[in-house]
Amino acid sequence: MIIFLLGFSSGLPMVLVFGTLSFWLREAGVSRAEIGYFSWVVLAYSVKWMWSPLADRLQIPWLYRLLGRRRSWLLLSQAAVMLGILGISYSDPQQDLALMALFAVILAFASATQDISVDAFRIESAPEQMQAALAAAYLLGYRLAMILASAGTLWLAALFATSPDYQLASWQHAYSVMALCMLPCIITTLLCQEPVNTLLSANTSTGKPWQRFVSWLKLAIVAPFVDFFQRYRWQALVILALIACYRMSDVVMGVMANAFYVDMGFSKEEVASISKVFGVIMTLVGAALGGVLLNRFGTLKILFLGAVLSAVTNLLFSLLSVIGHDVFWLTVVISADNLSAGIATSAFIAYLSSLVNLAYTATQYAVFSSLMLLLPKFIGGFSGEWVESMGYSQFFMVTALSGIPALILIVIIGYCKMIPSDNVLDNDELSRRETP
Repeated sequence: MIIFLLGFSSGLPMVLVFGTLSFWLREAGVSRAEIGYFSWVVLAYSVKWMWSPLADRLQIPWLYRLLGRRRSWLLLSQAAVMLGILGISYSDPQQDLALMALFAVILAFASATQDISVDAFRIESAPEQMQAALAAAYLLGYRLAMILASAGTLWLAALFATSPDYQLASWQHAYSVMALCMLPCIITTLLCQEPVNTLLSANTSTGKPWQRFVSWLKLAIVAPFVDFFQRYRWQALVILALIACYRMSDVVMGVMANAFYVDMGFSKEEVASISKVFGVIMTLVGAALGGVLLNRFGTLKILFLGAVLSAVTNLLFSLLSVIGHDVFWLTVVISADNLSAGIATSAFIAYLSSLVNLAYTATQYAVFSSLMLLLPKFIGGFSGEWVESMGYSQFFMVTALSGIPALILIVIIGYCKMIPSDNVLDNDELSRRETP
């Protein structure tokens, strides 16, 4: 339940920082090209590895003594997320788009920091054989929060509006409500217990201040990267390549999804209602089915299945662009997209978690999850220009084809038997690694 609620905490700002925001921007008359470039604010998630060593080792004064390392970072980041959402809620994209972008960047960095701590908390809370179950619980909370932040925000914006035309106040009220939805997550952080493994990770080094700093630098920044390449050697490059391109098809497509709904003539109520009903059902089915399939068939096979399904659903978006405004087909597309995303993400989270060494949980997982989004999000910034030049139908076809490299890499990894090593360290080994 704790992991489920922390997953909810991670999923809520992820959509608000751009996904739902792109619907708002398009309704406000912002061009598709500008919306595409606006998506670069989420690149904060792709560079979070740069400050992940701080979350792994740095003790926040006062909060650390009260909550411990993981929970203190969680509380600080969750408070910043709440303030970032409120900042966006008081912005006007027609009058000052740059100010809204600034608050979006603040929200993205706070949300990325929260993800670092949540991932570390989840991995350190149970041994490797339990990670598939925790990944399913995390994904369930994450996806439900994304649906609330997307369908819920659209529904609230429509509810607060007094006419079908664009109204700034309705969007501002909707985002204010989303900010309040962070309160249960903050309460969860205050009430849960610190993972046992982090209690063993206090820095016990001695010596002069500069010696302690060098020791910390080696342990927090250098050691996680050295450890990964020592364990996997040349195979590490193949694994990193898969991480970099696995979500290419759905992430690049997703940048233009809400702009696509607006341009196809779908109302906020239609998108929200379909997402709320069928999106929730398919998310629950996808997350549960992903967990069952992982336990029965193994990670790589379901990883391959998830990549195939993600590409196929992009072709459904291409079909919808030809059909036009049709609520039935919108229901089919959203349902299929949520189902495939549930399966693919469950498998991917479990795979990334299996690669992590518990001695460097936050740093290594942050690197993996950052690399997962860096290339797709950067390429996605040009998606608005591509839609302008080739149209939605061809754009969605191209994004479907971008999933082929991931399929090839999964086959290579399976053929070469690049099996992750056990990432559970016993207490003596973990303590030895933490002590220079």
